[in-house]
Amino acid sequence: MSDAALDPAETLRVELGDRSYDIAVGGGLLAEAGARMAPVLRQKRAFVVTDATVAPLHLGRLTASLDAAGIRHDTHILPAGEATKSFAHLESLLDAMLAAKCERGTMIVALGGGVIGDITGFAASVLLRGVDFVQVPTTLLSQVDSSVGGKTGINTRHGKNLVGTFHQPRLVLIDTDTLTTLPRRELLAGYAEVVKYGLIDSPGFFAWLEETGAALIDGDTAARRRAILTSCAAKARVVQADEREGGVRALLNLGHTFGHALEAECGYGETLLHGEAVAVGMLMAFELSARMGLAPAADVERLRAHLAAVGLPVVPPRLEGRRMDADILVSHMASDKKVADGKVTFVLAHGIGRAFLCRDVDPAVLRGVVADFVAAS
Repeated sequence: MSDAALDPAETLRVELGDRSYDIAVGGGLLAEAGARMAPVLRQKRAFVVTDATVAPLHLGRLTASLDAAGIRHDTHILPAGEATKSFAHLESLLDAMLAAKCERGTMIVALGGGVIGDITGFAASVLLRGVDFVQVPTTLLSQVDSSVGGKTGINTRHGKNLVGTFHQPRLVLIDTDTLTTLPRRELLAGYAEVVKYGLIDSPGFFAWLEETGAALIDGDTAARRRAILTSCAAKARVVQADEREGGVRALLNLGHTFGHALEAECGYGETLLHGEAVAVGMLMAFELSARMGLAPAADVERLRAHLAAVGLPVVPPRLEGRRMDADILVSHMASDKKVADGKVTFVLAHGIGRAFLCRDVDPAVLRGVVADFVAAS
C-alpha cells in the first residue's frame, strides 16, 4: 500500500524565527515538489543535486514537478557513497553551480540521502555567501535525521563532518514512497537512527519499536510514517531549543562518538554504513553507562536484543579478517568534534529514554568497553 493511500501529507514546523520551515511527510510528494516549493522560492529557478544511484530512481519525478510548476532547473549528479563528502567533490559542485550561473535567488535542491544533503547544504551555505536550499531526503536515515536541523558538512582525513556549517533548509519534503526502492540494509541503517530517539528521551516510543520495528522494516507503510513523524518531531523540538549544539542538541549524538570512530577505521565505505556504526555505538554507550554504575544491565541487554532481532549489528565488523585495534578506536574518539579542553563529551544513559551528557569518563573503563566489543567481533 502506498503512503498516498493514507491521510494527506502531514506537516511539522521547525520554529526558528525568520529561519523557520516546514517538514512535509507523506506519499507521492515528489510529484508535488514543484508546487510545494513555489511559496518559498525567491525566483522560479532551481539547481538540483543528486547522485548516480538516486537519479534513475527519482530525479524524473522531481524535475517533472518543477516543469509543471514553471520552475527552470539545472541538475548535477555526483557519485554515490560517503567518499563524495570531500573537498574535491565540494569544489566540483560549487564550480557546477557557478558555471550554471546560479544567483542568490536560485533554490538549491538536495535529492538523495545524507551524503547528498550534507554536501549540498554545505555548498548552498557558502555559494555567493549563502543561498536557500530544500531537502528532499530519499533514505530513511536522511528522512529522520540529517535532513532536519541544518547541519551540513564534509569529511576529512582527520574525521567525519569536521568541516561544515549550520545552514537551515527552507523546506523538507519527505516522500515516504522513496523507501520502497531502498535495499534492506539501507533501511536498517536508517532504523538505527529511529531507535536513537526512543533511547534519548522516549521510552514509550522505544517500546512501540520493539513491537512494530520488524513490520516497519518489512514495509508497513503506516508504521514507517508514524516512525518518521515521531522522529522528526523529536528532532525539531531539540533543534528549536538548541540550534547550534551548545547543549541539549548534543544528545542527538548518542552512539555517534563510538560510531564515528568505527567508521573512520573502516574507511567510511561499504564495510560499515553510518547507521550500522550508530547501532553498535549506541550499544557501546549503554554498556559504558552500565559499567560506570549509571544504567541497569537489563536495559543494555534489552537494547542488544532489539538491535539483533531486526538485523542490525551489535559488534564491530572485522577488517580483512582481522579485528579492529581498541587503542586506535579510542584515539579516533579524541578527534571527535565534541572534544572541549581535551575531553570528549559522551552521550550516556541512566536507562532507556534517559540519555545525558557526560565529560567524566574513566579512560580505563572506556578502553575496557571498546576492547570487549572488539574481542566479540
